Amino acid sequence: MKNIFVGNLDFGATESSIRELFERYGNVERVSLVTDRDTGRSRGFAFVEMTDTAEADRAIAALNGVEVNGRKLNVNEARPRPEGGGRGPGGPRGGGPRQRREPRW
Repeated sequence: MKNIFVGNLDFGATESSIRELFERYGNVERVSLVTDRDTGRSRGFAFVEMTDTAEADRAIAALNGVEVNGRKLNVNEARPRPEGGGRGPGGPRGGGPRQRREPRW
C-alpha cells in the first residue's frame, strides 16, 4: 500500500474525480480530499492510497506536473506526519500551555 499526496488541486475537485484520475494507473483503495473544517470547501489537496506500489509509482510519475482544470498537479509519495502534529507545542491547534507575552509597548 502506498499513500500519495496530491497538491494544487482545483477547488472544485471531488473525491470521485480524483479517484477516476488515479484509477487509470491501478486499483485505488481510498481517496481523502482535505476540506476546511468550518466551510466544508476543499483546501486544494488530497491523499490517495493505492494497493500496488508499482502502480502507485506509475501514477506519481505520470500525473506529477500534469495540468488539470488549469492547475499543475503536485503529486508525490506522502510523507508521514511529524510527531505531535507539527504545529508547535500541544499539536495541531497549539493546545499546550500558554506562555505569557510581554506587552508590545
